[in-house]
Amino acid sequence: MTNAPAAASMRAPSTPLSPVTVRRVPTAILIVYALLLALGLGLGSAYWAINGDPPFGSLRLGPWQAWPKLGSPGADPYMRAILARRGDVPLATGEGLGFTARTDSDSQPLDSACTYTIGAIAPTARLWTLTLYDGDGRLPITELGRRNFTSVEVLRDSQDRFTIALSRILQPGNWLQLPASGPFTVSLRLYDPPGAAGANLEEADFPVIKRLGCGA
Repeated sequence: MTNAPAAASMRAPSTPLSPVTVRRVPTAILIVYALLLALGLGLGSAYWAINGDPPFGSLRLGPWQAWPKLGSPGADPYMRAILARRGDVPLATGEGLGFTARTDSDSQPLDSACTYTIGAIAPTARLWTLTLYDGDGRLPITELGRRNFTSVEVLRDSQDRFTIALSRILQPGNWLQLPASGPFTVSLRLYDPPGAAGANLEEADFPVIKRLGCGA
């Protein structure tokens, strides 16, 4: 029978655990890292904010969206920065109000590969214009060469209603030719509407953007 003390003496001696060394990062490096992180987050968020639509103060009626304070002294710093970057001159508060649509009335993105109709009414105003823009916010280059209609020249029916066709191929009546490809936007500008800007407007007063089909 094995002697217990002798067996214990044959075991390898235990190695003591070495203490864990904690390396401290110099305070100066932490400060520089925090400053760079804050700078990156600040510049990134500012770039994101001024490269889109103003994040505050929007008015949405169906697919149409506007910023009533965009041309007023009450515009916030984001609006002013976006206008300065784009070089846009918005309608002043007393002049009118501009709306933009990037989707149809079913919330589907506007696509040049599809055919649409816009109608049949528009909000009351001394004058309104409806203009096409390509995905980069520029007037599209098309064979027709026409990019907009005004309320005084659009053809109407006996009930004073209108329909504007948006398509890449020829359409009867009021027709605006879409860009060859890609997304597009529609701008509706109301000049001298009654009442305060946006105060008396309702979704039912705006033209419906209806998709008829795609791939034509």
